[in-house]
Amino acid sequence: MSKGRFYLSTAIAYASGKPHIGNTYEIVLADAICRFKRMTGYDVYFQTGTDEHGQKIEEKAKAAGVTPQEFVDGASGEIRRIWDLMNTSYDVFARTTDPEHERKIQDIFERFLATGDIYKSKYEGWYCTPCESFWTESQLEDHKCPDCGREVRWAQEEAYFFRLSKYTNPLMDYIEAHPEFIQPEARKNEMVNNFLKPGLQDLCISRTSFTWGIPVRSDPKHVVYVWLDALFNYTTFLGYEVNGESGEKYHKYWPADVHLIGKDILRFHTLYWPAFLMALGEPLPKQVFGHPWLLMSDGKMSKSKGNVLYADDLAELYGVDAVRYYLLHEIPFSSDGTMNHDLIVERINSDLANILGNLVNRTVSMTNKYFGGVVGGNSTLEPVDAELIELCLAAPKRCEERMDTLHVAEAIDEIFALLRRANKYVDETQPWVLGRDPEKRPRLATVLYNLLEAVRFAATLLGPFLPETSERIFRQLNLPVSDWDSLATFGAIPEGHTIGAPEILFARIDPAKKAQEIEDYHAAKNPPKVDPVLPDVPIEDFAKCDIRVLKVLTCERVPKSEKLLKFTLDDGSGTPRQILSGIAKYYAPEALVGKTVLGILNLPPRKMMGLESCGMLLSAVGQEDGEEKLHLLTVPDAIPAGHRIS
Repeated sequence: MSKGRFYLSTAIAYASGKPHIGNTYEIVLADAICRFKRMTGYDVYFQTGTDEHGQKIEEKAKAAGVTPQEFVDGASGEIRRIWDLMNTSYDVFARTTDPEHERKIQDIFERFLATGDIYKSKYEGWYCTPCESFWTESQLEDHKCPDCGREVRWAQEEAYFFRLSKYTNPLMDYIEAHPEFIQPEARKNEMVNNFLKPGLQDLCISRTSFTWGIPVRSDPKHVVYVWLDALFNYTTFLGYEVNGESGEKYHKYWPADVHLIGKDILRFHTLYWPAFLMALGEPLPKQVFGHPWLLMSDGKMSKSKGNVLYADDLAELYGVDAVRYYLLHEIPFSSDGTMNHDLIVERINSDLANILGNLVNRTVSMTNKYFGGVVGGNSTLEPVDAELIELCLAAPKRCEERMDTLHVAEAIDEIFALLRRANKYVDETQPWVLGRDPEKRPRLATVLYNLLEAVRFAATLLGPFLPETSERIFRQLNLPVSDWDSLATFGAIPEGHTIGAPEILFARIDPAKKAQEIEDYHAAKNPPKVDPVLPDVPIEDFAKCDIRVLKVLTCERVPKSEKLLKFTLDDGSGTPRQILSGIAKYYAPEALVGKTVLGILNLPPRKMMGLESCGMLLSAVGQEDGEEKLHLLTVPDAIPAGHRIS
């Protein structure tokens, strides 16, 4: 009998590239919660997917020489591949380029226009392309996006605005009346103190400076703000209709029980999303849980740091369930977790190999050794058995209590407390000693029976977290996977049942050998990529290039140009030299004043935007956060202006 319905969604992943292990943590966490709910009798609906519109995707597609649709088709396919590789049991994989979703977003936008929740004005402000977010001057940190730390640019254009300010008090009232709405508690305090108490500003919800988005039906030169588009996936794919009757799934599952999201996008889900729903008169989700981040030992994952880990690589090196275990057990409820190869190896050896694998292996092995794999009864119970049996019967409820509050790591701790107690029971009863005495055979049968039952309880409870490992344990027990109801009774394995052969669940890892394996794996997968050397040129030809050290005296943007910076440079001659360079996308001009750079001086002067450029500054392109970024070449300040490079 169903306990009721349960709807959980993840944030939909932005289809701009391959997800790293920190992105993958969310889908694995969501999967564990949904599997546990299904096991305990809930009718579960689990939705994930990809967010596929926006300026960043348009720019990436252009750089890749493909259409935006082709780009997101590839990126979405890669994200889904990773989600499937990690054995996640989602019911729907939503894509925001779905035509029905796009139609519904257009309908919603027009409804907001009709009700006066949207108005047209002009926008001026700082815009972060990767985050698709607008910021005021006071919100910037060192003139960079406060969410991702990247450069922002000034944007000025006609736009539609949503009257978010109108919903400041309704949102405050709702959050106060529903303290469980934003979890953990610290996230709620952040939203209230940093945004609601100062008062919300109206929200820009359309753009005209790019085209890869859902067009506004009544004003097609505008495309819908990507967050308005993306957030409604939680309802549109359930069958929500703003015009007409919504579908059966919407009436059955909405409001969502949990939106599981990263803490960095809490503002969108706990302020913008509820306000949109209030404007439509729809129920709000019951809870938004802002989970912590997964960090590397040297900080947040970044491609520029070279410290990014990917789920498919980790699964290849350690196995899917070992990676799932680390993600689910090692990231606390409300604070960031840490990951690196050394920590993964340590956790596999200590928990999965020593505690879990060792117990299962010796229990199955001893049953085969002493009884030919045939299960005896437990007719000779002694006081030492009682604690193990009581812990088995108590573990399901304890796990459920932890999972009801999304304390997933603590639920796993309850299972491993049972496993540790079973290992201690082996040491207390010493079955290898009982096996030497024929008169103790009934007692040996009881001990092994109790251990087999403890293994069955643990394997059942582990199913939501380590599904493949759970199935492998049940194969060794030669039993179908137990259901939740079977955990109400200790003694479900029938006497006379024949178990299977033992197998190693998790082998101990030699850290030094694994380190070499990791190095070899990445070397084979990522051979160095260098452009081929150009044909030989005489040294005399190279010597014709007059490359000099230059000091940046001034630097400023060229009016009406998005690309050009104008440099005034000291070249050692006593007369300042002017050079224009198309690097405005990568640098704030004031950050370059005082730098010591390199330039070729003996190039013919060029006119750009009506200004003369006498030379060319040297730069190189490198990768940063998965994107190509230009880096102006600099040299130590001790080298004097005018020094020739030869």
